[in-house]
Amino acid sequence: MADGNTEYCVILVTTGSQDEAERIARALVEEKLAACCNIVPGLRSVYRWQNAVQVDEEQLLIIKSAPALFAAVERRVRDLHAYDVPEIIMLPVTAGFAPYLAWIDQSLSGHA
Repeated sequence: MADGNTEYCVILVTTGSQDEAERIARALVEEKLAACCNIVPGLRSVYRWQNAVQVDEEQLLIIKSAPALFAAVERRVRDLHAYDVPEIIMLPVTAGFAPYLAWIDQSLSGHA
């Protein structure tokens, strides 16, 4: 709903390759854990890992889903992801275009 409830969320996941991003996105959409996944290529991530600053090229998945499905999305991403500690961050959607939110509901139906 577009009334400020957090019935919807965006989940951010970075991957090390386009193939991995597409594999995860396809699985989430096919399994109705996500209505849509955008893949943003060409990110340059700077982060600390094992006491050293790293710089890597990554892809960003922007996953449209529901908070009630977050645990299942997290499990599925962890199953499919190559990283030991993948980024899996949920951001609540507090408002949105009602027809788009209705489309998310339809896309997740049978799961959410």
